[in-house]
Amino acid sequence: MFGIRAAIRHAAVARTTVARCAPSVLISRRLYSDHPEETYEQFTNRYVKFFENVDDTFELKRGLNNCFAYDIVPDVAICEAALRAARRLDDYATGARVFEALKIRIDKESDYHNYLQALKPVKDELGIQTKEELGL
Repeated sequence: MFGIRAAIRHAAVARTTVARCAPSVLISRRLYSDHPEETYEQFTNRYVKFFENVDDTFELKRGLNNCFAYDIVPDVAICEAALRAARRLDDYATGARVFEALKIRIDKESDYHNYLQALKPVKDELGIQTKEELGL
């Protein structure tokens, strides 16, 4: 019961605090990126450089999450750099998940197969398989 009273009191305080704030605080704009108006080529170059310089698995996964959060399918060059980074960091699972993310992001099955064909040399060189190839 004490927890509910504290929550109600906290909500009341929060409501009055928001009401006393300056109007400029209430109307704010969220910037999702430091690069609001970049071209697809600039986007590609930025993420290729990022994955070439990544040095731990947390940063690799964070970069992949950020890259796939945009409303575009990453270029083959980005995927290749991410796969090489995953292999360099000895993170096979993340490398395989790049293909899963591509499959989810790409609408047409034929486009997904085009990506697989474009990434086949890198896939074979690094020994990374897709989920289907692993039988999962």
